[in-house]
Amino acid sequence: MRKYYDFFKLRFATGIQYRMASVTALTTQLIWGLMECLAYKAVAEASGGSMPMDYSSIVQYIWLKEALYVFFNTWSSDNELFSMITSGDIAYELCRPLSIYSMWFSRITGARIAETLLRCVPVLICAFLMPRPYRMTLPASGAAFMFFLAALFLALGITITFCMLVYMLCFFTIAPQGWRMVLTGAVEFLSGNVIPLPFFPKKYLFLVELSPFAYMQNVPFRIYSGDLAGSGIYPYILKQIFWLAALLAAGTALWKCAEKRMVIQGG
Repeated sequence: MRKYYDFFKLRFATGIQYRMASVTALTTQLIWGLMECLAYKAVAEASGGSMPMDYSSIVQYIWLKEALYVFFNTWSSDNELFSMITSGDIAYELCRPLSIYSMWFSRITGARIAETLLRCVPVLICAFLMPRPYRMTLPASGAAFMFFLAALFLALGITITFCMLVYMLCFFTIAPQGWRMVLTGAVEFLSGNVIPLPFFPKKYLFLVELSPFAYMQNVPFRIYSGDLAGSGIYPYILKQIFWLAALLAAGTALWKCAEKRMVIQGG
């Protein structure tokens, strides 16, 4: 376990160095978040406040989405891992007396947490200082915040295990671009990154909630905003645990299959 922690620590230390890139991204995320708040405010006024989510809950959801963007971003993958798979450099990884799946999982987790820490604190500070209609607020209670944290890290686990599934699938294809475009494009829309899932028509929302995508950012953000509260939280937390275990098992099985059939040419 210590070896995988060292990989996590190494990638965390590497990721925390890119401060200037985070400052640039901060400006983009603040402007985009404010634009979304303004757009939903116009919709709320036009509809007389009749929306699937309360406007104040939408504001919390938007700022959390911007602050924790890197946590749940699936299209920006680790290109070095794809390069290892396609070039044959995976042979060097196989020489290590470690599980490649666990090693890559630790590596990705460290990089995501480091980059998120650089971005989320400035975004949240600015969000709490916004004018009242667009201002982020604290959750309704301490219990809601604890449920938010639990759901947040479960959602991160689901996102990373999904990304690991994409990496493993690339062992069975000539080029990784196809898998990446199709699967990550689906996640962006179906996880609530484009619009919150409560805005989906009910018959389609039912189908989306049968997939793991609905249990990524959708759940923790709605808990924090108060859109999910009380006993309604428990089924979502249980489904998060189920999808985390299912994706972890699927990714591990795919890796074992890929390891058995892998052929590396050259010398």
